[in-house]
Amino acid sequence: MATATATRPPRAAISGDTFTGTGTLVRFMLRRDRIRLPAWAVGFAAFAGYVISAIPLAYGTEEELGSVVSLFGDPVGRMLTGPGYGFTEPTFARLVANGYGLYFVILAALMNILLVNRHTRVEEQAGRSELIRAAVVGRAAQLTAALIVAIITNLVIAVAVIVPMLGAGYEASGSVLFGVAIAAGGLSFAGLTALTAQITEYSRAAAGIAGAVLGAAFVVRAGGDMAAEGGSALSWFSPLAWPQQTAPFVLDRWWPLILSLGLAVLSTAAGYALSARRDVGASFLSARPGPAEAASWLRSPLAFALRLQRASLIGWGAGLMASGLVFGAYTDALLHAFEDLPDIFADIFGSAEQIVAGYLGYMAVFMALLVGVFAVLAVQSLRAEETSERMDPVLATPVSRVAWLGSYLVVTAVGAVVLLVATGAVNGIGAAIVTGDTTHIRDLTLAHLNQAPAVLVVLGIAALLFGVLPRAIAATWVIIGYGLIASTFGPLLDLPDWAYNLSPFEHPARMPLESFDAPPVLVLIVVAAVTAAVGLVGFRLRNVNVS
Repeated sequence: MATATATRPPRAAISGDTFTGTGTLVRFMLRRDRIRLPAWAVGFAAFAGYVISAIPLAYGTEEELGSVVSLFGDPVGRMLTGPGYGFTEPTFARLVANGYGLYFVILAALMNILLVNRHTRVEEQAGRSELIRAAVVGRAAQLTAALIVAIITNLVIAVAVIVPMLGAGYEASGSVLFGVAIAAGGLSFAGLTALTAQITEYSRAAAGIAGAVLGAAFVVRAGGDMAAEGGSALSWFSPLAWPQQTAPFVLDRWWPLILSLGLAVLSTAAGYALSARRDVGASFLSARPGPAEAASWLRSPLAFALRLQRASLIGWGAGLMASGLVFGAYTDALLHAFEDLPDIFADIFGSAEQIVAGYLGYMAVFMALLVGVFAVLAVQSLRAEETSERMDPVLATPVSRVAWLGSYLVVTAVGAVVLLVATGAVNGIGAAIVTGDTTHIRDLTLAHLNQAPAVLVVLGIAALLFGVLPRAIAATWVIIGYGLIASTFGPLLDLPDWAYNLSPFEHPARMPLESFDAPPVLVLIVVAAVTAAVGLVGFRLRNVNVS
C-alpha cells in the first residue's frame, strides 16, 4: 500500500517574493483614494493661498508687521506658533512659514496617520487584507504600498504649498524648503503609524496611539519653544519641532529634516520587523478578554453607548481643557499688544474697551467648533460600527434601532455639553490667573454653554445623514469648516448678514461681549431635535449596511 509523505517545500517557495504585487496595490489604493487625496492637496493649497493673501490684508505693509512680534514672539505666542524665527525683522514670507508653519505640519501629520492606518490596520480589521493576501501578494506588499502612497501624497501637498508661495513672489529657496519640511514632517508620522498599526489589533487604537504621540510632540515642542526664542534643547525631542527648525526665509537650513526622515525610516523598519512576526489580523497587544458577564450597569443601550464613547470623551476633555487653559492665559498678552495691532483684530474682537470680552467670546465659538468636531466623529464611528457589522449582534438582541441610535445621540449630546462646560470653566481659570478677575470663570462657563445648541445642530444634521444617507455624513464637515471661516475670517471677508446666518455658531450671542439672547438658542434646539428625529426615523426605515 502506497503511503503519502509530506515533504518540506524549498525555502523560496515558502517565503516567495515579499513585495510581490506592490505596484498593483499602489494603483488600487490610489484608485480608492481618488477623492480623498486630491481633496487633501486642494485643502493644503487653499490654506496656503488663504494665509498668503490674508496676511497683507490684515497687517498692511511689511513695515507694519512689528505689532505681531509681541503676539507671536511672546512665550505664550511661541508655545502656539513655534520657535519665533524671523520675528525681529518680520516679512510676509517669514510670518507665513514661521508663524503658521506649525499648523501645516500638524495637518500633514494627521493626514498621514489617517492614510496609513486606513490602508493597513483598517483593512486587516475589516478582513479585506486576508482576501488580498490570498492572491499573489507578498507579505510586505500592503504596508509598502501604503507607504508609497503616503510618499506620493506628501510630495503632492508639498507642491500644493510651494506653488502659491512662488506665485506670491516669495523666494524660491525658502518656499521649496517650507514645502519639503511639511512633507518630511508628515512622513515621520506615516512611519510612526506603520509601527503603531502592528501593535494593536484595532484601527481606532492604532490611530489613537499615533495621535497621542502627536499630542505629546506638541506639548514637548511647546515647552521647549516657550523657554527660549529659537527653541531650547527640549524642542529637539519633538518631531513637530524639526520642520520648524529649518527656519525658512531666515536660516534656510535643510539638515534638521534628516531627523524627520530618520524617524520615518527607523519607525518604518520597526513596523516591517513587527509585521513579519505576526499573523494577519493579529497584534502584539492582544485585546484583554472581558468578564464572562456584563456589569449590571451595562445592561442597557444607553450604558453600552457610554462605555464605547468613554475613552473618546476622556481624550477630548483632556485636550480641550488644556487648550482652554492656554488660550485663557493668552488674554493678558493680547490686552497689552492690542493698541499696536491692525484694525482687523478690532473687527474680530471689538474695541479696546471690549478686547477681553470680545476675545473670550470668540474663544467660546472656537471651542464650540472643536466640540462640533467631536460630535461629527462620534456619528461617523456609528457608521463604522454598522459597516464592520458590529452593530448586527446588538440589534439581534431585544434592542430596537431607535434605542441603539438614540442612546448614542443622547450620550454624544450630553458629552458635548459637559465638554463645553468644562472647557469654559478652565478657559475662565486661565484668564483669571493672568488678569486677576475671577468673574471670568463664571462668564466663560456660561459663554461656552450658550454655544451648546449650535453644537447640537451639527450633531442633529450628522444624525439625519446617518439615518437617511449614511455615505454623506462627511458633508457635515462643511458646517464646521464654514463656521470657522465665518467666525474667524468673516470680518476680513466682509461677509453679508445672510452669509453669517448660514452658520449655526453665529446665532447665539457672543457672551460675555453680548448679553444672552434666548430666541436664537430655542430655535437652534428645535432644529437639533427635528433633524435628530428625522435621522432616527430614517434609520428605522432603511436597510442596514447599505448606502
